[in-house]
Amino acid sequence: MKHNDLADETTATIDSDRFPCRSLDGVVIGILLGFSPDGSPLVAFSGNPGEQALAARFTTRPDASDLGCEVALLFEGGDPQRPVLIGVVRRPERRDAREMTIATVDRQQLVLSAEQEVVLRCGRASITLTRAGKVLIKGDYVSSRSSGTQRLCGASIEFT
Repeated sequence: MKHNDLADETTATIDSDRFPCRSLDGVVIGILLGFSPDGSPLVAFSGNPGEQALAARFTTRPDASDLGCEVALLFEGGDPQRPVLIGVVRRPERRDAREMTIATVDRQQLVLSAEQEVVLRCGRASITLTRAGKVLIKGDYVSSRSSGTQRLCGASIEFT
């Protein structure tokens, strides 16, 4: 079978006379252009054979908010027809490192961490944790239930 024989659009190979087979080593920066009907990300990159978007396998799934963003690509066996999207390229925001928010998920625990405060908000309800050790719970209706002992401990408890 010659390189320019086409089985179908998704398995088309490049014409070796027009696009000599070259190996792509290392990370290549491309652009996320869209998604195929099966949900595969469609990517383009400099030196893209055939100059059409290629469906890529992925290690992390991009979403619609990533369209038009730069993506980091590797290639199976160095083959430019077999891109693997390894991530969306992010640029650090211009903030002081002390203000950065950190979120960690390990399937057992979710840790949200910030230098000044953490706020969880939904509509008119919120829970705020401050650097000074305050926990502020606000809402139109606050309910606290326990199937076991419920304890209130503090240096002082004020009822208003």
